[in-house]
Amino acid sequence: MHGLMMDTPLVITDIMRHADRCHGDTEVVSVTVDTPRHRTTLREIFHRARKLANALTRAGIKPGDRVATLAWNDYRHLELYYAVSCMGAVLHTINPRLFPEQVAYIVNHAEDRLLFVDPMVLPLVEKLWPALESLEQVVVLTDDAHMPSSALSDLVSYESFIADEADSFDWPDLDERAASSLCYTSGTTGNPKGVLFSHRSTVLHNFVALMGDSLGCTRRDVALVVVPMFHANSWGLAYAAPSIGTKMVFPGPKMGDGATLAALIKEESITLAAGVPTVWQLLLNHAREAGIKLAPLRRVSVGGSACPLAIMKEFVEKHDCEVLHAWGMTEMSPIGTLNAFPHGFEEWPEAEQDALRVKQGQPVLGVQMKIVDDFGRELPWDGKSAGVVKVRGPFVCSDYFKLGHPSEAHSETGWFATGDVATMDPDGVMQITDRAKDVIKSGGEWISSIDLENIASGHPKVLQAAVIGIKHSKWDERPLLIVVPRPGEQPTREEILGWLQGRIARWWTPDDVAFVESIPLTATGKISKLELRKQFADYVWPGAE
Repeated sequence: MHGLMMDTPLVITDIMRHADRCHGDTEVVSVTVDTPRHRTTLREIFHRARKLANALTRAGIKPGDRVATLAWNDYRHLELYYAVSCMGAVLHTINPRLFPEQVAYIVNHAEDRLLFVDPMVLPLVEKLWPALESLEQVVVLTDDAHMPSSALSDLVSYESFIADEADSFDWPDLDERAASSLCYTSGTTGNPKGVLFSHRSTVLHNFVALMGDSLGCTRRDVALVVVPMFHANSWGLAYAAPSIGTKMVFPGPKMGDGATLAALIKEESITLAAGVPTVWQLLLNHAREAGIKLAPLRRVSVGGSACPLAIMKEFVEKHDCEVLHAWGMTEMSPIGTLNAFPHGFEEWPEAEQDALRVKQGQPVLGVQMKIVDDFGRELPWDGKSAGVVKVRGPFVCSDYFKLGHPSEAHSETGWFATGDVATMDPDGVMQITDRAKDVIKSGGEWISSIDLENIASGHPKVLQAAVIGIKHSKWDERPLLIVVPRPGEQPTREEILGWLQGRIARWWTPDDVAFVESIPLTATGKISKLELRKQFADYVWPGAE
């Protein structure tokens, strides 16, 4: 027997219609190249999205066609989010920080027809233009007055592209399983792989993002959207905030600038923000040096990589701001777990609070999870057994776009192997111990580089820390701790190793500490272990022959 309920499709168009009608006056603020502080409303954004949809139709874009962006977070990018997907085409957001050859591969693999590019990124497109086989037109995300000079012919500004179009558009009735957007993984090994989201998966993920212990947007909030719009749909904020009427503030190309972020927090009355740990390190460092408090910020969501405890505690103790630790992947739309604290958490002893803070939390509703050993056998949720995390659910990818061969990550039918290694507590709280390829195997035992980084980052003289495994004649591998000191500080090897004593198992203690000026990051702001392994490929342990 079926229930007697209406079977209406789950489509992004309904998010747009709801936000336009109910939250049209909600403000959207953007830092752009042509306007330092642009102000508009959701009503105006959707008005312009209809003009954009007409312009795309006139350019020959049809349902299923891919329309690419190389852009930062701003209001024009938001207009593209809705116009492209809701007309039935596929919005393909590309990370401008990727290696040029990766960008060329991605554009050609996706068979993008149109490209919308930020003026700052246009030089990259000019360099790659001969290799971009599928592109028919490039639109620069600015107005005519700020168009950069270029060797490319037939460039058009975004404002002139939509200027003469009607402001009404007959949005089509879409199948909820129709593709809505496309995002490629960063491709640290091999070519980047495309994750093709559907309208249905996006709307279901949006419901999760709107939960109180999730991104937690309300109509009273002001959200600083630091997480890039080219990174897994900005963690869903581009849909969640309009859905509930949350004011959005986009930092544009300044998303990694601590001073700009601090100014936006104060001047726009930011209450919540989302981004990766490296961004928050920069913001906290600026606040520390400037002697300011990050008010009225009260909630920060952090994901992308494990957040050091020192960052979370500094937010809480210095800025009265709670940190929501999360975990997910592009392949998961991306939210997988959220570390919401239980009732009475504030009364726990500090050590118990800290032990929970560093974990990634429980699976969100809609995500099923298990951990398995090297033979694929499911491991118990006992808080001790560590295995590869596998997930499934309605907003988890079932395959990669045009991969051309079976995906190893999908080798077990109905499950996706994330590549992360974790433990699961009996109540379902997950703690990532490492990426499978980054686990340090010493004397037949595993050492978690993430745990070591987390603890080392708590040293008052350490700005950033990373750990990699280096081959060892006796133990197979041993951990090397790589440290960026805080400005003006000169910690010694003995100080850092002494800080670790009593906080880790003795045999986990790194055999050496290397001090560097900076640690390489991936295109999505994570520590690049691949580059660090290359950088220290010729490293020799002290005393080794």
